[in-house]
Amino acid sequence: MSTALAAASASGYEGPPELTLTRALTEWTLDPWMLALILLLGGAYLAGVRHVRRSAKPPGRDTWPVARPVWFCGLGLGFLVIATMSWVGVYQSVLFYARAVQTVLLVLVVPLFLVLGRPVSLFGRVFPRAGARFEAVIRSHPAKVLTFPAITTFALVGVPFVMYFTSWYTEVFYSTTVRELTFLVLMTPGLVFFWTLLRVDPVPKQYPYGVSMWITGGEVIGDAFFGIAVIAYQTLIGGAYYHALGRPWGPSLATDQVIGGGVLWILGDLVGLPFLAVMLIHMMREDESEAARIDAELDAQEARQAREAPDADPEMASPEMASPQMASPQMASTATAPRSPDQAPEPTGPAEPADNQEPQGSQLWWETDPRFTGRFKPTSLACIPRPAICPPASRPRARRRS
Repeated sequence: MSTALAAASASGYEGPPELTLTRALTEWTLDPWMLALILLLGGAYLAGVRHVRRSAKPPGRDTWPVARPVWFCGLGLGFLVIATMSWVGVYQSVLFYARAVQTVLLVLVVPLFLVLGRPVSLFGRVFPRAGARFEAVIRSHPAKVLTFPAITTFALVGVPFVMYFTSWYTEVFYSTTVRELTFLVLMTPGLVFFWTLLRVDPVPKQYPYGVSMWITGGEVIGDAFFGIAVIAYQTLIGGAYYHALGRPWGPSLATDQVIGGGVLWILGDLVGLPFLAVMLIHMMREDESEAARIDAELDAQEARQAREAPDADPEMASPEMASPQMASPQMASTATAPRSPDQAPEPTGPAEPADNQEPQGSQLWWETDPRFTGRFKPTSLACIPRPAICPPASRPRARRRS
């Protein structure tokens, strides 16, 4: 310890002391702007929850689950405190990997838990008119374009990528205003990303969970690409600043950057992969609910058809028991006419094609057809051998009288 202090004094280093496990738990700093934002958001959220529970009908009914304030205030705002005022906030200007941890917390972790608290739904419950207007703005065409999954995913990966590979990275160390605005800018893409994919609040457009899974997979790949790019980058990111800082303890600048790239890669995937599993679970539940809804609609339709259908008479429904009044006059006359001795018996074999099948009655079909009645004699059963009228394959043969 004394060696580190002596080296710090010799190099003019004025930053925090060497990071240890004990200091990681005890080193804190105060960020007045972030503290004011956290208190404002937490107080407004809890006041809204109190209003919703008081206005519940019947009185005393808990209409806002306890888990939602825990998500928003306990974890969302809690991780915001850790990212800005714990050891991460203390050492983010000294260690590259501390800045990487802060980036992952602000971009992924804090927005995820804030969205799970459903702040948009709470706002609509507390202020119904303003909530309706706000929901109309959310569902507008520009909002749908800006929240398109490809755009939100690109912003989620692109904003920190631009910050790390430009002078924006070191500007945070010199200006309090730039630092506070950077915190807000890093959280904004994550808020929009998780808000549109989780669909726990009103959203511009509800994309299927299958699409959300593909988008989340692309985000995981983007985090890996970002981390690997930082690891493989041969130039020190913010090298001039860190050289001027003269930190006498901890890893070298090159090693620090490699560790930071690994944090961006591994920690980012550790957040993205569980979220991918959550999307899979939501998709399975959505498929089950959709199947149940379709089954219920089909059952209701069948029941409605059964109630509206008239009761069928079994005798009317059976062809054998049909009354003579339901038959055509020609069928009635042929059924009651006496059979002549010269008439051939009705065929009892299998049904023939429609062109050769003889109708059941007192006469053969070519004797009753108006196109051929003039060609036959009343007492003759033989067909006149004219190919145009009776082709050889279908010419009927005269029967001998017994």
